[in-house]
Amino acid sequence: MRYTTVLFDLDGTLVNSTEGITKSVAYALSRFGIQADERGLTCFIGPPLIDSFMRFYGFSKEQAGEAVDFYRARYRTKGVYENTVYPGIGEALAALKREGVCTAVATSKPEVFANVVVDDMGLRPFLDGVFGAELDDKQLRRSGFRSEKADVIEYALDRLCVCDRSKVLMVGDRKHDIIGAKACGIASCGVLWGFGDREELTAAGADYIAAAPADIEVTIG
Repeated sequence: MRYTTVLFDLDGTLVNSTEGITKSVAYALSRFGIQADERGLTCFIGPPLIDSFMRFYGFSKEQAGEAVDFYRARYRTKGVYENTVYPGIGEALAALKREGVCTAVATSKPEVFANVVVDDMGLRPFLDGVFGAELDDKQLRRSGFRSEKADVIEYALDRLCVCDRSKVLMVGDRKHDIIGAKACGIASCGVLWGFGDREELTAAGADYIAAAPADIEVTIG
């Protein structure tokens, strides 16, 4: 078996979180007087929110921090429950567990929210850990906190006590997952059912591309 530990992104990889995230982003923008079509806000799914508010709406870091506060005000009560598991994910995770593979979530979503999503979607039995970003709002205003994908991956590898990184695979739908994996010296698999596409994932340097969840089991074999 090529890989004995598989890390999964959450949004866009295990669950379709479009509704919860885009509605919460739209709510945050509305607090700044900006009316946005939710259909155009899927670019917020995956990367750290504070970066996306600055990149896509030209917010200052302070404004972006305030926007994240507004986002979370809605997300923690409604958005965190507005998800669906992608077809075939449950079967794929169950198959990996039968093979004795260590499986875990590594997401830029705050860990406290990631745990809620995993439990609400019934994915906990298939996972050996859920690792995400920090939520400390004070830390959000400065550098050096765990939010970048590479930081989360390093955190997951440490908590899982991984010694051989050549046996680890990161699975995700966006370039941030691929770039983070490369920064940590592990292999990566881009998936095509999420919010990225083949061009983005290939350009980022994905080692493998999966068109369906069942392809992941073939990749690790």
